[in-house]
Amino acid sequence: MQTKETKHIAYAVRPLIHKGTARLETARLVLRPFTPADAEPMYRNWATEEAVTRFLTWKPHASPEQTAWLAEKWAEQGTQPEFYQWAIELKALGEPIGSLTVVRRDELAAAAELGYCIGSHWWGQGLMTEAVRAVIGYLIREVGFHRVSACHDVENPASGRVMEKSGMVREGTLRAFLRNNRGVVDVTFYSVLAEEWNG
Repeated sequence: MQTKETKHIAYAVRPLIHKGTARLETARLVLRPFTPADAEPMYRNWATEEAVTRFLTWKPHASPEQTAWLAEKWAEQGTQPEFYQWAIELKALGEPIGSLTVVRRDELAAAAELGYCIGSHWWGQGLMTEAVRAVIGYLIREVGFHRVSACHDVENPASGRVMEKSGMVREGTLRAFLRNNRGVVDVTFYSVLAEEWNG
């Protein structure tokens, strides 16, 4: 019996042109670099929430000082062209309600992986999808990434819906792939390639 051969494409990718955490704007959001002044709203809006960090790799912040130290660090790193860490500022509120980061990148493959979180008060409003779409568009069009991906704990399907609504395609589940605050967990990956992006 003959089996059908699967053809695998070898992609040609261009060198990345790093531009750092550029200011991006959507209908409801401003995505921008962090500043030290973001520490207080960060602590209040999401960094201390157990519901937010349940599926993440970092624990809720124990003190305002911890958040202040991190906001200061991110503000310093935000001047570097190869650092991508956005504060998600809600225009109607005038302060950040979450963050969106390139958590991993592969220069040779021109691939970036995103990680994100947002305060629970703003869940279910399409805000994270709005932010992720803006960042995907920037990373593909301006920086030159060929692949943008993200993954989620299989017990957190809401995050997968964000990825799908942002234009990513479900790739599959990797078993016992990541340790987060629940322990070692299975994760599902989504991605979009430059030629598929229609944002």
